[in-house]
Amino acid sequence: MPLPAGQPPSPTDSILSRPSTSGSTSGPRPISPMTKRSSAKSFSSVDMPPPPVPAPALNSPKSLPPKVHAPTQSPKLPSARLLKSEPAPAPSLFPRSGVPYAPRRITPANSVLIPLSPAELEGYRNYAGGVGTQILKRNKRKRDDNEQQDDDDRPSKRTRDVGLIAEHYNARPEVGIVQRKESPIIGLKNFNNWVKSVLISSFAHPVLAASPNAGPMANTPARQGMRGPARGAGKVLDLGCGKGGDVIKWVKARIREYVGVDIAAVSIDQARRRHSDLRPPKFSAYFTAADCYIQSLSDVLPPGVLPPLAPEFDVVSMQFCMHYAFESEEKARTMLGNVSNWLRPGGRLVGTVPNGSWLLERLDAVPKGAQELTFGNNVYQIRFEERDHRPIYGNRYWFYLKDAVDDVPEYVVHWSNFVSLAAEYGLHPIFVKEFHDVFSENEDHAEYGPLLQHMRVVDTNGESQMDEDQWEAASRFHSPLSK
Repeated sequence: MPLPAGQPPSPTDSILSRPSTSGSTSGPRPISPMTKRSSAKSFSSVDMPPPPVPAPALNSPKSLPPKVHAPTQSPKLPSARLLKSEPAPAPSLFPRSGVPYAPRRITPANSVLIPLSPAELEGYRNYAGGVGTQILKRNKRKRDDNEQQDDDDRPSKRTRDVGLIAEHYNARPEVGIVQRKESPIIGLKNFNNWVKSVLISSFAHPVLAASPNAGPMANTPARQGMRGPARGAGKVLDLGCGKGGDVIKWVKARIREYVGVDIAAVSIDQARRRHSDLRPPKFSAYFTAADCYIQSLSDVLPPGVLPPLAPEFDVVSMQFCMHYAFESEEKARTMLGNVSNWLRPGGRLVGTVPNGSWLLERLDAVPKGAQELTFGNNVYQIRFEERDHRPIYGNRYWFYLKDAVDDVPEYVVHWSNFVSLAAEYGLHPIFVKEFHDVFSENEDHAEYGPLLQHMRVVDTNGESQMDEDQWEAASRFHSPLSK
């Protein structure tokens, strides 16, 4: 339908339209009698007309002719006789066709802006990567933004956090033993590793030794997806297993089966290689990349790894990853459900989590007039976005640790809320200690004391590579254990 004269098309018309296939737009345009048309002509120096006489200057009053009052007359047009008597023009370089322009219309006269049919619109929308897809998605985002009634935009921002965390850990390179020793925070890394060894030895080993899942296991459907032997005792679920840094610890625990889950697929590949490099293999293992804070393990693990085809887990380990679940109550409950649903009665949850009280105390110590809510030292930096808004879930801060963590979002874990929530899933704390207390209580232990030197936390003289900044960074964690 043609638009009224002088009225521009609406934005909808310009987007939801397509060019007409009318024959009236496919051929050359007819030349109007008033249209000036030029053609290339060749002239020689003999018959080239002389140059025109220059016009008199307009700014010179003397050159103006005297004004003569005369009636207005229309310009005279040349007669047909005069036109016939004129000589023929010189031939053009490109001869003009003698066929007269007479297009034949094959479609009815119509506007070039034809509305799309529903079928065409659907195809336009579903064309992956096409301009229509981009336009429609952009318009949808605009509509969604306009329809947003809630002033609190925290949930929409949180959807990007999982991607940031996974991207960060996927980008972390795998370094060898030599390069690891050259890390500027090698003292802190060795200390954290020692704390995990103490926790696993003290609280996981006894449960694994008493496991009903002991002895060799035949090649039955219950071993679907498992690789390696199964001759030890006990079954471990490692949520947030990362690159498999604790594989050797579980070798020393003489376990029979191991399942590792992590959100970072690159880390899972490295953990799988670390297990396959064991010579000889010590236990059977299954690794998979999944977000166990939004997915049930029954949806991501093969049936042969979980009950009823397979035994329950004796130990669930969650090292330096539990706090990511406290982005929301739903994620925290999914995490605890994945623990309690597959942990046998009498089993243990061994984990580490940032000390929420310590974090908030440090936040309170930031001067009131500070431009940024930041604290830390040369080793770590923590940045909060708000001082007074402290929700139970989604209390986000940004954490940086030299040579380890590159400014990723984390969440405060309010301990009293964690205890009450875990109780709903049959999990009760039996041990809660800060890392400093774990050290002071075990540095003279008959087994864990010598382990300090063996794991290079201290040298032969008892001196540590940890400076005061690294010691302060270690103080932000404590270790809750539940059963």
